[in-house]
Parts: sequence; C-alpha cells; structure tokens
Amino acid sequence: MIRVGEFNMLKIIREASNGVYLDDGGEGLLLPKRVVPEGAKTGDELKVFIYHDKEGRPIATTLKPKGVVGDILRLRVTGTSPHGAFLDNGLMKDLFVPRNNQFGPMMPGHEYLVKIYIDRLSGRMVATEKLDPFLSNEALTVKVLDEADLIVYRKTPIGYVVIINQRHTGVLHQNEIYRDLRIGDKMKGYIKNISAENTIDVVLGARGYQRVEEGGDQIIRLLQEHGGYLPYHDKSDPDEIYSFFGMSKKTYKMALGALYKQKKISLENAGIRLITTSPGTLST
Repeated sequence: MIRVGEFNMLKIIREASNGVYLDDGGEGLLLPKRVVPEGAKTGDELKVFIYHDKEGRPIATTLKPKGVVGDILRLRVTGTSPHGAFLDNGLMKDLFVPRNNQFGPMMPGHEYLVKIYIDRLSGRMVATEKLDPFLSNEALTVKVLDEADLIVYRKTPIGYVVIINQRHTGVLHQNEIYRDLRIGDKMKGYIKNISAENTIDVVLGARGYQRVEEGGDQIIRLLQEHGGYLPYHDKSDPDEIYSFFGMSKKTYKMALGALYKQKKISLENAGIRLITTSPGTLST
C-alpha cells in the first residue's frame, strides 16, 4: 500500500505515546509525535512522506523533503563514511550516496547534482551522481517551442548541457546565456530546435511573443519604480541590460519596440521615458 520515497495519503488507525500509527496494510506505520499535526486523531487522513529511519525501518513524516524519488537536484553533503556520503534532503535522516554512485570522493559542505531513486536490493531511497543512465533522447516527449524545466548539467566548449524535464538532455549555447550559471541551477526555458538525430537546442525564458510581453511588463514596472525614466536604451551594453532588467539585449530591444509602438514609452538619447496619460499619472 505504501510507496517509499513519495508522498502518501494514509489514515490514522491508532494513537500511541510515541505518535500515531498509519494504515500501511499491516501492523501500522509510525508517524512520530514531533511531526503529528495538532489535533490529528484516529480516522483522519494525512499526507505523509515515507522513508527509512536509521534502523532501516519504514517511517512517515509530515516534513517536506527537498527531493523525492525521481527528482534530479543539487544537495549539500553533510558528512562522509568509508561507504559513501550523506546529503541534506531536509529530513531527520540524511540521504545516502554509495561510493560507487560518486564520480569522486564527495566533500562535506560541497553541493552535488544527484538523482534520487530506490535501491533494488535494499528498497531504500538513495542518490547517485551518475545521471546518464536515467536520461535519454531516443523517445522524445517534447517538441519545438514547448516550454520546459531545465537543470544545468555540465559545461561544454559551446555552452552547457542541460537536463530537460528530468528525462532528456539538450544544449544551451553560449550566445544564449546572459547570466552566471552553476551546475544544478534550475530554470524555465523552451525548445528552440530538434535535429534529425534528436539532439535538442534550448533557450532560457519564455518563448516568442510571450517573452516580449513579459519583458515589456518588466520594463514598465521598473520605469514606474524609478520615477518614469531609466538611463538604458537600445545601444546600452548587453551586460548592463541583463544586470538591471534580467533579460537579453535582444529581448530588451524587442520589448522596447513593442512599447514604443504602443506609445507607452518615448526613446531619448540617453534612456527611455514612460509616457504619462494625464498630469501626474503614469501610463500602465
């Protein structure tokens, strides 16, 4: 009945001094007293996460882990042993990474990109740095212009390999990057191109006109917050534009053009100005 490494909806079947017991199809699964919601009683259904305690027994918690089975995410090492390393997953018991699941010795205090899965032999939740066996572009679940969740995977001479929707890989080219990136960073993007060999190119942010519209809204908001004028224009340095607006210069120029056509801004030699609709009122 229960699924280790996932959230489960389970009913309280009895109360005890050390907590409450949940219906697991057997003698009951302990939810320790410290994480029992106030007022919970027999018959109530609770959303709980199930993992194994230090003695290897299944146990429930109402705490929210940083990652569940199937997730790829960056976690910090809390300690090591001759057999592996331990990661902070937000629970009382740290997440174990066997030594043969590491590329090299993990260092306490450092963060690593890992995937959480269930070990077939022990049935316990563990993690691995070796992600490639879990990723494939053979049967794609995305198409061109689809929005996607991206995770920075590794650096390459042409940019970064990214993980797409936790299952595929793609390339974010250097000329499409307008911010500092770290391995494990999560971002929104969209599919720019798919080759005949199923290699994928991605771009950060929203796609097409949606990206321009969102950029325009951001420019208007920043103009309103800075008295209706900003010292940035279509000739400004791309790094300065990204630092202030959080968008590429290409998106910035497209958004400026759209706002100018809508008569929401005027373009000046040294910057842009929000057009007022009436005295003392700013255009929105």
